[in-house]
Amino acid sequence: MNIYIKLFEVLFPVFFIIGIGYFLGKKDPKINTNFITKFTANIGFPGLVFYSLTGTGLTFNDFQNFFIYGIILISSFSIIGIIFLFFMRKDIIRNLPPYILPNTGNMGLPICLFAYGNHGFGLASSIGACVILGHFTLNIFLAQKRFDFSVILKSIPFYSVIFSAFWLYFEFEAPNFILNTTMLLTYTTIFLVLMSLGIALTRLKVFSIKESLIGSIARLVFGPIIGFIIIKIFDLTGYAAGIILIQSSMPSAVLTYLVGSMYSPKKIVDEIASMIVVTTIFSFITIPLVVFFALKYFI
Repeated sequence: MNIYIKLFEVLFPVFFIIGIGYFLGKKDPKINTNFITKFTANIGFPGLVFYSLTGTGLTFNDFQNFFIYGIILISSFSIIGIIFLFFMRKDIIRNLPPYILPNTGNMGLPICLFAYGNHGFGLASSIGACVILGHFTLNIFLAQKRFDFSVILKSIPFYSVIFSAFWLYFEFEAPNFILNTTMLLTYTTIFLVLMSLGIALTRLKVFSIKESLIGSIARLVFGPIIGFIIIKIFDLTGYAAGIILIQSSMPSAVLTYLVGSMYSPKKIVDEIASMIVVTTIFSFITIPLVVFFALKYFI
């Protein structure tokens, strides 16, 4: 019975805040979320990255290992996504982001925090940092079908990850006022992005249900399978294995839609929106199963 109580304690806050966003989005369809997007990209995520990597007892070796796991996850998701999109005869390049960039930030981080505490949060953030970099670099490159080095130079999250890794490597001790500030930014960001996910679910529409259902298999079924493979290959145990499993099982990230809407044709954006809605809805079923398994076998 204790594991079911723990499962409820982990998932209820996340789903409840998503529900708040959904309620607000339904109550006011014109609610403006531009502030949330700008705040999280320019202030929230950098603060979250710094606090989670330097204020949770994480070592540079842990960060390095889990950042590499993040790269392996994205690379593996890319192979699966390319195969699925090839057989569905879709634009492989522009449709790839929702397959390869899971919602490790909005949903994955708070779930890992509540499941495994601060150190687990730090490990999850190492993967999250890799995915965040992917959003503000690779996601843009794929959406506009060209490499633009200036995108990297203008990416604040890129500098925040580099700065935090540098700080972690030299084992600098952050003053309490910085840790306290970034801690507040971290929890504010988590709340806002979860709420914005709920709002997004009231706006995004499903335009291609068949393709989205097939895509959901790639994201929600093959995701945790790849997570298990990484766990076995690197012989991970305990909460380290649990973090990999949870983060690999997240639905498609809303940021792939936001970036796509800026650089891709409407048809592609509609397909990405469909993928996000369907994977997120089905994740309300798959995530409890994944977290239950993680809490039962990876503690």
